[in-house]
Amino acid sequence: MAKEKPKKMQMRLGSLQAIPQLESRSDEELLREQKHRAAARAILGARAAERYDAKAARAFFNEAMVGTHPQERHALRQMMRASLALAERRPDELKEAVQKLGHAPPSSRQLLALRFMGLLAPPPGASPLVRARGILLIIAMIVLLLLIGFGLAKLIALPFGGAGTIVSILLGLVVIIAILGVLTVVGRRRQARAQAAARGPQ
Repeated sequence: MAKEKPKKMQMRLGSLQAIPQLESRSDEELLREQKHRAAARAILGARAAERYDAKAARAFFNEAMVGTHPQERHALRQMMRASLALAERRPDELKEAVQKLGHAPPSSRQLLALRFMGLLAPPPGASPLVRARGILLIIAMIVLLLLIGFGLAKLIALPFGGAGTIVSILLGLVVIIAILGVLTVVGRRRQARAQAAARGPQ
């Protein structure tokens, strides 16, 4: 029995080192993981942050903290800080936390996008005034996009003799949807890079 104790201590000391080998597993598999429970919970916390679920992310990281050796808790705290900054749309704290993890910080555009997202979709717990501001901004954006689409449709239709108001509105919707589709694809790729930087030690 005395010989097994050093082996258990060695596994605990390297609990976070298992993160790279566990990242390809599904959430269900990570929830069942027992040998590297702390690493699995840390990954689940980072994934919850990527879904902007700060409450779940904090809960998973707290569970990971319990099973982590004291020597690893500083790194886990930095990983938790970066993930929660992402989940709660706090770009300045995200940048600082990612740098402390030893990773390249997100680009200025990625941080600006996160800040803008925080304006449109405030994190849970935000005041009613902040939420109302987000709704008004979304409505203003929709109106602005419709006006832009209407103007573009009018310009496109000019060489063909012009188009009526209804046709221009419909064409404008098609143009705006196409533009938003492209922006969504580009935005997801940039967001994925920012999330990868916030995950912590690899």
